[in-house]
Amino acid sequence: MDERIKKLSKHIVENSIQVKKGDTVLISSVTLEPSILVRQLIRDIVKKEGIPFVKIIDPSISALLSELTDEKRIQKLKQLGQNDIDNYDAFISIRYTTNDYENSKTDPKMNKKLGEEMLEIDDVRINQRKWVLLNFPSKMDAYKAKMTSEDFYNYAFDVMTIDYQDLKERVLPLKELMEKTDSVRIKGPGTDLTFSIKGMKAIPCCGLSNIPDGEVYTAPVKNSVNGTITYNTPSPYQGYIFHQVKLTFEKGKIIEAVAQDNNEKLNEIFDTDEGARYVGEFSFGLNPKILHAMGDILFDEKIIGSIHFTPGRCYADADNGNQSAIHWDLVLNQREEYGGGEIYFDDILIRKDGKFVLPELKHLNYDLK
Repeated sequence: MDERIKKLSKHIVENSIQVKKGDTVLISSVTLEPSILVRQLIRDIVKKEGIPFVKIIDPSISALLSELTDEKRIQKLKQLGQNDIDNYDAFISIRYTTNDYENSKTDPKMNKKLGEEMLEIDDVRINQRKWVLLNFPSKMDAYKAKMTSEDFYNYAFDVMTIDYQDLKERVLPLKELMEKTDSVRIKGPGTDLTFSIKGMKAIPCCGLSNIPDGEVYTAPVKNSVNGTITYNTPSPYQGYIFHQVKLTFEKGKIIEAVAQDNNEKLNEIFDTDEGARYVGEFSFGLNPKILHAMGDILFDEKIIGSIHFTPGRCYADADNGNQSAIHWDLVLNQREEYGGGEIYFDDILIRKDGKFVLPELKHLNYDLK
C-alpha cells in the first residue's frame, strides 16, 4: 500500500474527526475506486475502538434518483437524514469525480425543496457533528488539471498531506489581523468590492473538515457588501459548470448575476431562497502546493493567493446570520499570472497579486516566486 494512503487515513481518523471509543462513523464513498482508502479508514477507526459503517454511491444511479425525485421522496430523504444525525457521531465523505454534468437533469424546484427540507439537518451535521470531506483523485480530475493520471495522483496526495501543523502556526497572525479589521476592499480586473468583517471571528482551517485544506475564513457583515466581484476560476455546481461569474452587490444582496454561459441556471441558484443572494463566507486560500485552478471547488478554494467569497449559508463559528440551502464557494485567483489584484484592510494594503506584503504575514507566501 502507498504509505501516503496510511498517512492520510491516520490524519483523518486521529485529527480530522478524532475518533474515540464507541464513536459511530459513516464513510460515504462515490464509486468503489477509493476502496483502498476506505479499507484503511476502517482499520484505523477500529484501532481507535470506533464503529465504522460504509455507504457506496454510484453517481449515475444517484443522478437518476435525483432526476425522478418528487415531494414524497424528499420527505423520506429528510427522515433518512435525521436518522444519520441521530445515529452517527462522525461522517467521512469521499468524492470521486466522474462527470460534473451528471446532475444537470435534476428539477431546480426539487433542488430548492430538498434544500429547504434539509436545512436544519444540514446545520446539525455541519455544526454539531464531526465530519470531513475529501476528493480521491480520478482520471476526470487529471483531465481537468491537464495532467497524466499518475502525475495527478501524486499531486493530489502531495496537496492533501501538507504539514498542517506548520500551517496552523503560520496562520495565527492573519487570524488575529482579520479579527481586528473593520473594512475590507478587494480590487482587481472586473472587481471592486467593499464590505465589513467587524466583530466577526476568523477560523483557521488546517486539515480538519476539508482535505485538501488550507484557508482562514470569516464572514462579511450581512448587509455591508457593495460593489462587484468577477471570479476567474471555473466552478461546477448543481450539474453545470460556470465560467467568469460576475456578481454585483448592493447593501449585501446580489442584485445582478451574470456569467459567460448558463445565466438562467445561475440565477435559478441564487433564487433558491432569500439567503442565496447574500454572502456567508469570505476566505483566504493558503495551501502552498495548490497554484492553479482545475475546476474542482475543494481544490481551487485552497489556491495560495486566492480568495473565495461565498453566496449562501454561513458557518456557526463565523455567524453573520445568513441562512440558505446553498453554500457556493466561488473562487478568485489573484496571483499575478491570473490578473493580480489587491486586498486592503482598513485602507492598508495587505496583499498584492496574491502575496502578502505586511512583514508579519509574509511567511504565508512560503518561498513562492
